[in-house]
Amino acid sequence: MSVLGWIVVGLIAGVLARWIVRDDRGGCIYSLVIGVLGAFIGGWLMSLVDNRGVDGFSIYSILVAALGAILLLLIVHAISGGGRRSRSGR
Repeated sequence: MSVLGWIVVGLIAGVLARWIVRDDRGGCIYSLVIGVLGAFIGGWLMSLVDNRGVDGFSIYSILVAALGAILLLLIVHAISGGGRRSRSGR
């Protein structure tokens, strides 16, 4: 997959993961970083299961990246005590 493909998949996955986890930190760059890291995490985990990770621009790749990003955000929230959401009382 090209760099542009990773950026698009990462951005979509990051926005989707932030929406599901209700993470209110950062902006587009934060979503992109979370999504791309999620693609690496999700791709690695899925390659252990079915020898297929993030393999191109497809719904499957976006879902795998989003699942990895959700896992990453949940770990970040657990380590940081819930982020801004817990401090603001929402």
